[in-house]
Amino acid sequence: MGTLSRITEGRLGYGFVEKDYIPEGCDEYWQRNQQVGDYAKKWRKLRADEIAILVKNNNICANWDDFLVSDPFNPHLIRNSQFYGLVRLGAVRENLLQYHDYKIPAGIRDSTIISCDIGDDCAIQNCPYISHYIIGNQVILSRVDEIQVSNHAKFGNGILTPGESEDIRIWIDVMNEAGGRSILPFKDMISADAYLWAAYRDDVELVARLKEITQNQYGAGRGRYGTIGSWTVIKGCGIIKDVAIGDCAYIKGANKLKNLTILSSEDEPTQIGEGVELVNGIIGYGCHVFYGCKAVRFVMGRNSNLKYGARLIHSVLGDNSTVSCCEMLNNLVFPAHEQHHNNSFLIASLIQGQSNIAAGATIGSNHNSRANDGEIRAGRGFWPGLSVTLKHPSRFASYVLIAKGDYPYELDIPLPFSLVNHDVARDRLEIMPAYFWMYNMYALERNAWKAVSRDKRVIKIQKIETDYLAPDTAEEIIHAMELLELWTGKAAVLRGGENPETYTEEALSQFGLSLLASAENRMSGLDVFAEGLERHKRPALVLKPRKAWRAYNRMLRYYALKSLLAYAELHADVCPRDLFAGLDQEYRNNGAKRERLWVNLGGQIAPASRVDALRQDIREKKLTSWDAIHDRYEAMAQWYIKDAALHAWVVLLELPPLDGEDPLSAARLLDGSGMTALIDQGRETRRWIESEVYKSRAKDWRDQFRKITFRNDDEMIAVLGRVEDNPFIKMAQKATENFIKRLDTLEQRLTNAASKPRSE
Repeated sequence: MGTLSRITEGRLGYGFVEKDYIPEGCDEYWQRNQQVGDYAKKWRKLRADEIAILVKNNNICANWDDFLVSDPFNPHLIRNSQFYGLVRLGAVRENLLQYHDYKIPAGIRDSTIISCDIGDDCAIQNCPYISHYIIGNQVILSRVDEIQVSNHAKFGNGILTPGESEDIRIWIDVMNEAGGRSILPFKDMISADAYLWAAYRDDVELVARLKEITQNQYGAGRGRYGTIGSWTVIKGCGIIKDVAIGDCAYIKGANKLKNLTILSSEDEPTQIGEGVELVNGIIGYGCHVFYGCKAVRFVMGRNSNLKYGARLIHSVLGDNSTVSCCEMLNNLVFPAHEQHHNNSFLIASLIQGQSNIAAGATIGSNHNSRANDGEIRAGRGFWPGLSVTLKHPSRFASYVLIAKGDYPYELDIPLPFSLVNHDVARDRLEIMPAYFWMYNMYALERNAWKAVSRDKRVIKIQKIETDYLAPDTAEEIIHAMELLELWTGKAAVLRGGENPETYTEEALSQFGLSLLASAENRMSGLDVFAEGLERHKRPALVLKPRKAWRAYNRMLRYYALKSLLAYAELHADVCPRDLFAGLDQEYRNNGAKRERLWVNLGGQIAPASRVDALRQDIREKKLTSWDAIHDRYEAMAQWYIKDAALHAWVVLLELPPLDGEDPLSAARLLDGSGMTALIDQGRETRRWIESEVYKSRAKDWRDQFRKITFRNDDEMIAVLGRVEDNPFIKMAQKATENFIKRLDTLEQRLTNAASKPRSE
């Protein structure tokens, strides 16, 4: 009746793999024996006296000849248990295993074991069904209802076993609810892999090759056993099916774990807690999943956390991320993502790292099309404020802060580091470019520091860029400056009573540039309006455009100096002037063109040309495994400092001068005067950053409403401390000292080189 069957033939524990799927010359244990590897023992059959003790202790075995043990073996430690199929045990001796305050004697009690290999000194009690598992050494399994594996188990990988049809393959629909960017999970997946697969959908051959690589690398014949690594503790759980578990994992009170790989090691142990239900996914090393979380069709990167009922569905969550009390559906999220509070939603989005989703935020709840196929893309540092509601499709540059509000139209915000506000009373969108740099340096600097300090990965598979000033954001800044120049030129022409359409865009931009770069403020009272920021014709007012443009200019100088400094430090034995001359020559050999397109490849920044070369090598089968692709990421990381330095050099050459100063030509930079001036500006900027970090934080201590819950200042200081003692402010001071020392060293190297005869 129904799906319940009554089997009249066959024996429990045997025939795990159908004969059609067993290679010629092999038996049903062929993959099991390969998997055992280091756990293999010198197994032997039981002696008659050992069988007698086992029977006396109320143990049952379908065939004692298939019950193999290794020495030392104490049969008294096995009681009230049943054994079926080929069972092989490691050492069984009197030991007490302890995990924190939980202590349990080694041995097997009140359990059913079906065709398993069990390592040395394990403690298994009250487990009524353990089937087809390879269990490591010193493992605790206590009160687990069901631990089993099917003969076609995939352990969370998006592969097929022999004889299966394509329609049962497990896909993850990242970035788009309609499934147009589906990817296949695999146990070594990182955010870069997911992005490479999901973003370049027009590269049909690439997509096909990635599917083929995944199947070839992670596919296997039928009959793989589940694994539980050494020193793992599993207690008080419901169903564990088709799960591969690494060493030193701790799983307590989980309801259901199915079709998973749980990566764990002594250095990066993974923990799963009460009420958790996880199906069809990969959990990375050092992850924590606690308190009623649900995840289906997902990948969690290293050192990531799900807490307090979080829901992760059809999503890839990058390394070093934390999601608490929220729902995430159809997302690709890069490393260092934070999302908290019970009513935050993130749907069908690409969030490119170092992001923070505030309470009440509803990111992508509404589609303005006839299907649920809209997407949201946000660059690094995305920060929607309290109760922000956004519509699909929308796009945001890096480090965009969105003020509280219900945004009625789709948004396209190309200005990085900006503050976006919906002014309901005036029915207009307002945007303040470079807001973070001008008014909230504490948050900007702390975001970068936090991303580094929370990176607890022992093995760092990929170089993640955490500096807010990098080639990707520099290009966004350059584009934003060009837009401000154009919009300012149009506004100035309109104020003069002329029609901007009678001018070319180049002429308008030049007019705007002259106003923005001038030492004298000639823009007083000039309202500058942006175009194309939302799907509506209402005005979008740009706040403080002159100050923002000049802030962008200063940011680019600081970015360029830091990039050239890092390059010079990498080559400490080479004269910096020779290094920079080499960059200039390379720039001219490339046709005096700047690398304008940079890709955020899962948190790693790379020139688009290198990513294109990677794609071509995958298509041409020069890279035939994910290991080889990951090696290419590493190579790109090694090239990155040089790539960024070359980009920084060109940025300096093309940067509009301020207040009538001379342009930073290659001749000025190479003869020493320009570089010395740039270093002096760098010292000044770093000291200014330190001061702004302090002032941004000090505002909280001066706020009168901040004080209203305290009887006096002394009580407030006792509770909150002094602003001067803030740990991050102290770190900012230390960072300034270190940076200035690095600049002093670079300047001294330049001075020493200038004093040497040319023949040297």
